[in-house]
Amino acid sequence: MEWIYGLVDIFLHLDRHLAEAIAAYGVYTYALLFLIVFCETGLVVTPILPGDSLLFAAGAFAGLGSLHLGLVMGLLSVAAILGDTVNYAVGAYLGPKVFHFPKSRFFNPEHLRKTQAFYDRHGGKTIIIARFVPIIRTFAPFVAGIGTMRYLRFLAYNVIGGVAWVAVCVLSGYFFGNLAVVKNNFSLAIIAIVLISVSPALFEYLRHRRNSARI
Repeated sequence: MEWIYGLVDIFLHLDRHLAEAIAAYGVYTYALLFLIVFCETGLVVTPILPGDSLLFAAGAFAGLGSLHLGLVMGLLSVAAILGDTVNYAVGAYLGPKVFHFPKSRFFNPEHLRKTQAFYDRHGGKTIIIARFVPIIRTFAPFVAGIGTMRYLRFLAYNVIGGVAWVAVCVLSGYFFGNLAVVKNNFSLAIIAIVLISVSPALFEYLRHRRNSARI
């Protein structure tokens, strides 16, 4: 259970942990940010890594001058695009049999089924929409690889979605992360970002429950 408490601590005090990373690793912090974003988007076993909140925090520190805004946006856009590309390739390689994988600590096939349903409703634009929905963000390119979406079509959605996601989250942190009301309540702001991020998924869940009840 300690790893869960550690993860919660990172979410609630992301400003402190990122500040510590910048102080300890300096320029290598960019590599750390790149790795986290790549894993969060590229590996189906790590959907719980910080995404939106990490980008917002990085933008806030760029606003302070601790990180370079252009470098943050460029590197993390590449990380997001490469992550989805790897995820798509793994999905294409493994194929539909992954739906029958047993549930484990690191892989929940139910997340995959929910993503498939989300994909069936929204089509190709799921790759863009999913960027702003935790969990779905990690599984959407994987499902696209399993399905019949051609890679060039997927790549177009991937680039648009990756750049848009990084730009929205990082620039939000850059312009609003250092406002007094946000800076003095940074942990609450991070929680708000996480709640806003999961709200589309919650809305879809409630809508599904309501429709199921009518049947």
